[in-house]
Amino acid sequence: MSAQQLEAFDPQVRRAMLALMAEVTARDEQLRAKDALIQQRERDAAFKQALIDKLTHELAVLKRMKFAATSEKFAGSAEQRSLLEDTLDADLAELGQEMKRLGLDVDAAADKGDKKTPKRKALPPHLPRRDVHHEPANTLCSCGCQMLRIGEDVAEKLDYQPGVFTVERHVRGKWACRKCERLVQAPVPSHVIDKGIPTTGLLAQVLVAKFLDHMPLYRQEGVFMRAGHVIARSTLAQWVGECGALLQPLVDALAEELRRHAVLHADETPVAMLKPGNGKTHRAYMWSYCTTSSNSTKAVVFDFSETRNGENVRQFLKLGTATAWNGTLVTDGFSGYRACFEQGVTSAQCMAHARRKFHELWVNHGSEVGRQALRFHQSLFRIERDIEEETPAERRRIRQRKSRRVLAVFHRWLLAQRQLVPPGSATSKAIDYSLNRWSGLTHFVEDGDVPISNNWVENHIRPIALGRSNWLFAGSLRGGKRAAAIMSLLHTARINGHEPYAYLKDVLERLPTHPASRIDELLPHRWAPSA
Repeated sequence: MSAQQLEAFDPQVRRAMLALMAEVTARDEQLRAKDALIQQRERDAAFKQALIDKLTHELAVLKRMKFAATSEKFAGSAEQRSLLEDTLDADLAELGQEMKRLGLDVDAAADKGDKKTPKRKALPPHLPRRDVHHEPANTLCSCGCQMLRIGEDVAEKLDYQPGVFTVERHVRGKWACRKCERLVQAPVPSHVIDKGIPTTGLLAQVLVAKFLDHMPLYRQEGVFMRAGHVIARSTLAQWVGECGALLQPLVDALAEELRRHAVLHADETPVAMLKPGNGKTHRAYMWSYCTTSSNSTKAVVFDFSETRNGENVRQFLKLGTATAWNGTLVTDGFSGYRACFEQGVTSAQCMAHARRKFHELWVNHGSEVGRQALRFHQSLFRIERDIEEETPAERRRIRQRKSRRVLAVFHRWLLAQRQLVPPGSATSKAIDYSLNRWSGLTHFVEDGDVPISNNWVENHIRPIALGRSNWLFAGSLRGGKRAAAIMSLLHTARINGHEPYAYLKDVLERLPTHPASRIDELLPHRWAPSA
């Protein structure tokens, strides 16, 4: 109804009609809000169902792969088959954890024909035992009577100190009131693996040995056997998978922390990835992202992918989204990073990679051009060593005064030498490498936070190369990403001066009851041991 039509009514009627119209409008708004809420819940339900369908499908695929791996048709070596079985068991355990978080009954999702889980054997009686008592904080009954201890429940968990197994007996006393028959007992302590036998010490040992000391699970099985207890590799793999799922939110928080910094390093290294069925391997990649060595926050995050496509970097940096990272990325000359720079990321290239081209000329051919170029690089890196402890502002000032002069002479020299060598020669390729990337190679002069080279991140990737025999991910993208996640925490703890085993053991103890809103407190660079 229009304003002119309302004017025709009596004032009292007009006020009543206005009030009625306001009420109708308010109810329309409420209905629209409810409709929006219903649509959002329908979208959430559809997303959750799609995720459940995806995980259920992946579970079925993994079960078929596991059957194929244990059959005689598997073509790989005994070692490859062992690694494949370990990864599949770990993947199945991690999937189980994810499905539990979604409220899905894992047993219902499993095939009905699966064999029942074998009954757990009692822990060997010869192992030393240590009692951990859990008693109620107050044994005074609400009726005023002092309660009596009438029994206890005991749960045994297998603990491990390097080279020695012990049994940790969790004794929960039962207290009862004779008068009102009230029973009180301390609650069951939270554990990383619900109803499992391993303590956090044993879980931390398995993870550190596999992902930091490069010991596959079949080797750890032998080590534990010599220490007096047999733990099946399938059991170890299940522990690894469940821990990987529970630690993932912490790794996600670490990646978010990394993306808050304006300057990052990035690099990638190939790792062998085993495909089931034919026993052959193909090349996958482990990407590494870290803060600079001069940054007060020391953090490194690994990311596993099946390809070397630059899309992996863009996804990690969330390019093309509302929360895209737009800082300076220090890289080598790999062309896969180029698309990042086209989307707003600033390029800073590694001077050490340019230096290597001339070093090869000098070492392999005794090239005078290579020798002279190395002298320019020597001057630049000497300046960097002298100012590495300075503030970013002071580093920039000194670079502007000293490094800029060296680079100006170096650039003129490169242009002159390029005119003297034939195209296609090793010397021309070395010179072209620097000239074509000159803007990125010299960006460090303009920004005191940017390092001259990418050596810092390469040092973090180097330990991966030492354990290549342990990086056969059995064709499992999930297994590769789990390894990358756990290694991110262990290596970040190490570069922050923490003992990785102590850090991981403490985090695994606190994680089951730690509030999700305070997950940042458990990040390696913020971690403080429990009192």
